[in-house]
Amino acid sequence: QVQLVESGGGLVQPGGSLRLSCAASGSISSINTMGWYRQRPGKERELVATMSIGGSTNYAGSVKGRFTISRDNAKNTVALQMDSLRPEDTAVYYCNLVQQWGPTYWGQGTQVDVSS
Repeated sequence: QVQLVESGGGLVQPGGSLRLSCAASGSISSINTMGWYRQRPGKERELVATMSIGGSTNYAGSVKGRFTISRDNAKNTVALQMDSLRPEDTAVYYCNLVQQWGPTYWGQGTQVDVSS
């Protein structure tokens, strides 16, 4: 069993920054991709950014140049630095772990509100 624990959400003004963190614990496949998804009000869950164990990244077009994903493979953590936040970034952000061998896991979600 794997647990993903997120932290770092909150309220920020437009143009501000937030950093989300996620720590994975348990029996984790050595080949995996960690990342972030979000669910905006009234919308389906969508990809924000992912990073493979080898460092390959994938970003949603709407966040490219504003968000940066990083991970520490030794600690099984992934972070999302969010800069130049916009009201449309308001969402519940979920940490995600996809394993080459094994189930996919989700965190419990952390709320990000961008508002003046």
